[in-house]
Amino acid sequence: MATIKHYPWVRQFLGSASEYVVHLSNGSVRHEGVGQAFWFRPDISVLSEVPATDQELPVLFHAITRDQQDVSVQTSVTYRFGDPVLASRRLDFGIFPVTQAGQEASGRQQVGAIVGQLAQSLTVDLIATLDLAEALESGIGRVRTALGALGDDPRLAATGIEVLGVRVLAVRPEGDVEKALRTPVRERLQSEADRATYERRAVAVERERKIAENELASQIELASRREQLVAQEGANQRREAEETAAAALVSAKSDAERHEIAATAEAAAVRQLGEAAAAKEAALMEVYANVGRDVLTALALRDAAPRLPNIGSLTVTPDLVSGLLGALTNRTGESTSDAAPAAGR
Repeated sequence: MATIKHYPWVRQFLGSASEYVVHLSNGSVRHEGVGQAFWFRPDISVLSEVPATDQELPVLFHAITRDQQDVSVQTSVTYRFGDPVLASRRLDFGIFPVTQAGQEASGRQQVGAIVGQLAQSLTVDLIATLDLAEALESGIGRVRTALGALGDDPRLAATGIEVLGVRVLAVRPEGDVEKALRTPVRERLQSEADRATYERRAVAVERERKIAENELASQIELASRREQLVAQEGANQRREAEETAAAALVSAKSDAERHEIAATAEAAAVRQLGEAAAAKEAALMEVYANVGRDVLTALALRDAAPRLPNIGSLTVTPDLVSGLLGALTNRTGESTSDAAPAAGR
């Protein structure tokens, strides 16, 4: 904002980069522009400051649709002062002299009222031709198109105002109507949400069922394989038992045949030994039959001698010697008598 310095009989004005100053002296323009600095006499001078930047004007108003429904329209109009000198003459932007202490110029409020009333007039005329549903559905675009005519309004052109752009932010009905209109959509969305929830639950249940079926199938497969394993183990054990029994049978047959062969051989050996012993005894008997009693006695004594206890001393009595001599004499005489007849023959 500009600064005015006070000196005796004169004043100094120091402008800013965002304000267009218009200096009138005795009704004639002495200085104008942005960022001006000059001296002026307060008794013959009038200063006005017009904004040199683009201005944003939010406008909110109500309109009635064709079916008698109230809607609120929220817009924003961007404008600037194309002819600041003309605007300073048509509107109050004066900053010196000030009529009352501290009172500001009302040019901005005047511009807001003018632009706002023009925008509201165009919008109300358009909304009056639309039903509520049409206004809510396509009202933003139609209102934007209708407000484009602000740039051609002769009053704004006569005031030095140029409209740069118009934005329509919202076209909304009353609160109760808006709530009623939202209810079907909300219900539909809720229904879709519920359906999505049910479908998600159904999918979850289906997945759980598939998981349970897979687990059951796995258990059945494990049980079947366990049954096959048990059957195979039983068959293996049975086969092992059969093989063991067959091996034992073969071993038993082999042992029996071996024992039979050994018994046969032993029996043959015993039989041969018996026959040899019998032949020996027969031969001995035949020999013993042809020898005398004395020889037999001597042989018996010889065979019994190893079994008799040891004799430490032997006492020979006369009776024993006489008996032996008598026996010997008789033996000799018999032998001689036997020999004589043989010689005579």
